[in-house]
Amino acid sequence: MHRGIPYPFGLVAISCVMLFMFVGSSGRAQVIPAVKAQSDTAFLDSIGVNSAISRRGETLPNTIKCVKYLGVRWIRSGYESDIPVSDLIALHRATGCKFSYGLLSGGTDLTRLLQGGRQLAAAGALLAFEGNNEPNNWGVTYKGEQGGGKADTWVPVAKLQRDLYKAVKSDPLLKNYPVWSITENGAEKDNVGLQFLTIPQGANCVMPDGTKYADDANCHNYFTHPSWPGLHDNQTWISADPTSACRVDGLYGNYGVTWAKHFKGYDTMQLIPLPRVTTETGITLDQTITERIQGLLYMSVYLAQFKRGWSHTAVYLLRDRTDEAGNQTFGFYKPDYTPRLAAIYLHNLTTILEDRGKPNKLGSVKYSIPNEPDTVHDLLLQKSDGQFDLVIWDERFTGGEDEVKVDFGKPIRSIKVYDPTMGATPVSSVHNANSINLKMSDHPFILEL
Repeated sequence: MHRGIPYPFGLVAISCVMLFMFVGSSGRAQVIPAVKAQSDTAFLDSIGVNSAISRRGETLPNTIKCVKYLGVRWIRSGYESDIPVSDLIALHRATGCKFSYGLLSGGTDLTRLLQGGRQLAAAGALLAFEGNNEPNNWGVTYKGEQGGGKADTWVPVAKLQRDLYKAVKSDPLLKNYPVWSITENGAEKDNVGLQFLTIPQGANCVMPDGTKYADDANCHNYFTHPSWPGLHDNQTWISADPTSACRVDGLYGNYGVTWAKHFKGYDTMQLIPLPRVTTETGITLDQTITERIQGLLYMSVYLAQFKRGWSHTAVYLLRDRTDEAGNQTFGFYKPDYTPRLAAIYLHNLTTILEDRGKPNKLGSVKYSIPNEPDTVHDLLLQKSDGQFDLVIWDERFTGGEDEVKVDFGKPIRSIKVYDPTMGATPVSSVHNANSINLKMSDHPFILEL
């Protein structure tokens, strides 16, 4: 159980979706596939947020409480807000969370970045290094050359990222840490090759073939976008799609065919296994996006991203910004640190799945979901003690329901059913059931097997 901010019972939303279960008996032999589990800890480790930690109106004690309550495992950070590295280390020691440490907006000081990275690495708090944040919006001046932003060239951006990668990989203490690419490389004005992790032979880029930029692709695939506004079914699932089927600013538009000048990057078969992370995604509140919808989307985006191959996902934002104009209601927390429903839902989800170890060997479970609706998705996880957690979620955010049957093909000794919109304890349980029926709509159920 996560400790910290007391559970705010007065804010709990009672779900109008009822759970229906059926203890089935198979009338005929069925072929039920064995599905291999993924590590529960790996999924939890993927859950991150953006935070200024102890700057921009945020305070370290409150950040510690929020991180403990949410159960997030990493924070996207950097030196641009002058956050003391000692505060990051204090947060790590209090919560166990790690940090991606980046140049972020307009930064070029590699010496400072590596110095901070070494301190974090020595404390066991470093997750990865990250390149520039959105250099299309925040240009850089590197070694006297201007790039990105309003400049006509991205060569300085490319040289900076190249040098960042080389510096990390040549450092004895840091060389084994991954380097994440810049974000919004799809905006490059000249073909400097930032749509690749390493520029392949014959790519005909401005920078030389073989130039190494990163170990992981990095996107800001916000699941709502000017090209796809509003609320949609399968919203986070489609936004996590690594192919051209993605409707937002995703992997394809930054690493497949760049969205600004249409420079060629990886083909679809190369994009699918491409190592990738998301360092920003989220949504603000309005008449359609209520606190409840926001909370459902935030649970769903972590699940969809992990299922579709994103190793780490950071929601923007831990706490609402108070030093920026406009609608700043991205946060799990309001400016006074009052938790929104998104915080409560994520707390429940991470509490149900809580684990820190890894199984000696990942196992499998035989199950199937006959005629699985397009908006229903499943993720089999396994805890370090061998227990399985089958997460099934529906993305009918615009309304409607799905009757879903999960067939196991043989009796399961015990199935505990959790609904993170209701709490962190089972809403029901059955014994010796070989199938279970769920009435689903817009949120996950967790079946503890």
